[in-house]
Amino acid sequence: MTRVHDMGGRFGDGPVKPEPEGDPVFAKDWHARALALTLAAGALGQWNIDISRHARERLSPLDYTRFSYYEKWIAALADLLVERGVLTEEDLRGAAHDVGTHALAERSLKADAVAAVLATGGPTARADGPKPIFSAGQAVRAVIPSDNAQVPGGHTRLPRYAVGALGYVVRLHGNHVFPDSNAHGLGEAPEPLYAVKFHARELWAHPEHPDDEVVVDMWQSYLEPV
Repeated sequence: MTRVHDMGGRFGDGPVKPEPEGDPVFAKDWHARALALTLAAGALGQWNIDISRHARERLSPLDYTRFSYYEKWIAALADLLVERGVLTEEDLRGAAHDVGTHALAERSLKADAVAAVLATGGPTARADGPKPIFSAGQAVRAVIPSDNAQVPGGHTRLPRYAVGALGYVVRLHGNHVFPDSNAHGLGEAPEPLYAVKFHARELWAHPEHPDDEVVVDMWQSYLEPV
């Protein structure tokens, strides 16, 4: 069965409907607060972006399908805060007693530092790692299966729709943090990252436009030579 969150290119979910130009960035005020809270909590340094993504993927299928986008963010953040010992369930319920200054208080993201922190981002490029084995123009195939090879049921950035598909390397991005490892505390394990071009006819049985091209960023572990 396809992982519930791996929805890209899945048949039967209907067309993607872009929001009308001019619509507000956030449909509801609490959406902006959910984003801000998630970014501020990430600044505490208790997890990385891949761990955060995997926390959303680990929501129960029932919750994942019924929660809205930002409800998923908040639910996953609550799980991480408790799992990492930042807060307790009592804290989240507002039932904990005041115990003074939190141990991570000095790491809190101050309002006047937000712009600089967001501008810096979280670069994933690394100088170390294995040498690339593919080059621009080379034919490659996405490996089967798409599961995390290190952790059963673990995080991966290889989309299910690309599994086994024939593609062509467009460019090499250099070595980047490998999410399949980084999401599970197994180290950054940087690998060469490629932009790979796939024709729609390779990805789907009945594409509306077979010659359309989809470019997917794929780590070296996701690819095999043809």
